Amino acid sequence: MDREAANRDDDDLLLLEEVAALTRQSVSTLRWLRHKGVGPCGFRLGRRLVFRRAAVEAWVRERETQQK
Repeated sequence: MDREAANRDDDDLLLLEEVAALTRQSVSTLRWLRHKGVGPCGFRLGRRLVFRRAAVEAWVRERETQQK
């Protein structure tokens, strides 16, 4: 995979349901984590809550390193 393709993937916008599937968490769990301020960073785009793929992956890595 070339650098340009990798950057496009990192900038992909994911919906809450897609993040739930990617992280194997329920949508309600992700909403609760965001409410508590410990969930993945997302933002509103119109009425939809979206997440950058890179931010979700960074959040997962943070959780992984906290467990070690």
